[in-house]
Amino acid sequence: METDTDTATDTATATSRARFREVLGHFASGVTVVTAACGDVVHGMTATAFASLSLDPLMVLICVNQEARLHRLVLESRSFAVTMLSERQHELSSWFALRRRPLGADEFAGCAWRPAAVSRAPVLEGGLGYLDCALTDIHAAGDHSILVGRVEDLGLFEEPAAPLLWYRGGYRRLETVEER
Repeated sequence: METDTDTATDTATATSRARFREVLGHFASGVTVVTAACGDVVHGMTATAFASLSLDPLMVLICVNQEARLHRLVLESRSFAVTMLSERQHELSSWFALRRRPLGADEFAGCAWRPAAVSRAPVLEGGLGYLDCALTDIHAAGDHSILVGRVEDLGLFEEPAAPLLWYRGGYRRLETVEER
């Protein structure tokens, strides 16, 4: 039997989550597609929860919902690849953000990609750069896992482009980029 206290707690939690998303939406982030391959199975998802972690050894981290297909595939394959998207790739970002889409090779139909050198996970062509990683650590964090990867291979794409950014619930462009 639901009580008024239960309803108030649910409402407060929903309000807190909405406010949390609103506040964090004011932090601009780059957009990536994280991919994994296990045997003939390949899968990818859009992720903004990505960060560099260490220079010695070279390490990055991604945060993935524990219920996500990618989470299971990364744990099985013990590896993943990250493609940093360019501003021209907002449609790819939207595609890989969809929860319901064809899986496997069909998921990458119409998308130029190549297998990463070590993990064999898809690297999307036309991005800014990529990292090919071996999974080293898994840390449970609420409904997500922090997956730490040691960088085994990395590179930049030849055609320089501006980054794809996510800010306040939408894609954004840099107005200017200062060169060093």
